[in-house]
Amino acid sequence: MINRAISLLLAAGLSPAQDFTQRGFLETRGAFYPRTVAGDSAQAVGEALFRYEASYKAGPSLQFYGAFDARSDTHQQTERRWTVSWQDRERQRPALSVRRLQATWHRGPVTANLGKQFIRWGRTDILNPTDRFAPRDYLAVLDNDFLAVTAVRITVDSGQDSWDAVYVPRFTPSRTPLLGQRWAPLPEDLPRGFELGDGGALYPGGPQFGARWSRTGSRLEGSLCFYEGFNHLPLIDGKLVSLTRAEVRRFYPKMRMYGGDLAAPLPWFTVKAEAAYFSGDSRADEYVLYVVQAERLVKEWVFVGGYAGERVTRRRSPLEFAPDRGLTRAFLGRAGYTIDPNRSVAFDAAARQNGEGVWLRFEYSQAFGQHVRATVGYAWIHGAAADFLGGYSRNSHGTLTVRYSF
Repeated sequence: MINRAISLLLAAGLSPAQDFTQRGFLETRGAFYPRTVAGDSAQAVGEALFRYEASYKAGPSLQFYGAFDARSDTHQQTERRWTVSWQDRERQRPALSVRRLQATWHRGPVTANLGKQFIRWGRTDILNPTDRFAPRDYLAVLDNDFLAVTAVRITVDSGQDSWDAVYVPRFTPSRTPLLGQRWAPLPEDLPRGFELGDGGALYPGGPQFGARWSRTGSRLEGSLCFYEGFNHLPLIDGKLVSLTRAEVRRFYPKMRMYGGDLAAPLPWFTVKAEAAYFSGDSRADEYVLYVVQAERLVKEWVFVGGYAGERVTRRRSPLEFAPDRGLTRAFLGRAGYTIDPNRSVAFDAAARQNGEGVWLRFEYSQAFGQHVRATVGYAWIHGAAADFLGGYSRNSHGTLTVRYSF
């Protein structure tokens, strides 16, 4: 069924119909690490990605969208099996995948989206506590991308007020770093002859659903939302398989979320805030995440700065992979400058309030003609080994990306 849908999208590209549009790109990317980590001596990783996107307007109210990815790399982060993936449950990135396949129906104030789609909630930058339908690919933890979910989404927009309801029948997890590679290295004190392996994942059954009400005004914008389902970031447990081997396994706890956000434009800057309370599973912590930030535009500059915090209301001390919580209790910042239509620079920063973790990233991008763009960057990570950011201090790296768009 999936292969047939892709074939129809590609075949449609041969049609001269004015209601069909298509685009895509071929991108190559190199990441260069000055230091090695235990179990991973590679200091250069090459990646290649081909993405094709198409849309077709079947009528005044109905439109179809599709996107397909083909990729490979030099570091075994991408599978070598040439089968098409739909579920995004593979440990490695799939070599071939349906990135998006969505039908959108719109009439009056009602919009319905059905299929594999991207759903984003929240208003703040860098960290969004209420963004629960947005799993990510965290193979390189701080260089991540969103994954789509298979869902039914109904939105009713009456002007100032909008209501959003989402139903997801099948769980899509975030993709976690590969054990033994530099973003999840083996312990340096692991005894010689003892193996630590990946025991796979236990995926939950059952649906997820959420609802969000949003109001837009001239002086204040805000929303309230609710989510019932599972955390797309895993808890981790282990078991001793033999005297010389242990395995770690991922499982995904139930989660209930109550949250909201607001934005208020002031004379000198815009204030944004977002917060959410999480509970629902006896094995996981109960906690609050919040972000407060200010945003200002100065000619061609965009400045964003703020603080992300966490308050644990019930601690159960699970072993978990939680980048969202790892970026809390930290000052976050972002700045961007558009030099001209072909050139731009961007800066990102996160600094833990106790000074034990710092992440700084710089990127410069330049277009060459209509089709080619090159981007160079460097990410510097420093801090204590026990800190979420500081634990990746050996992963400071430079990047070079070249993209040909069509």
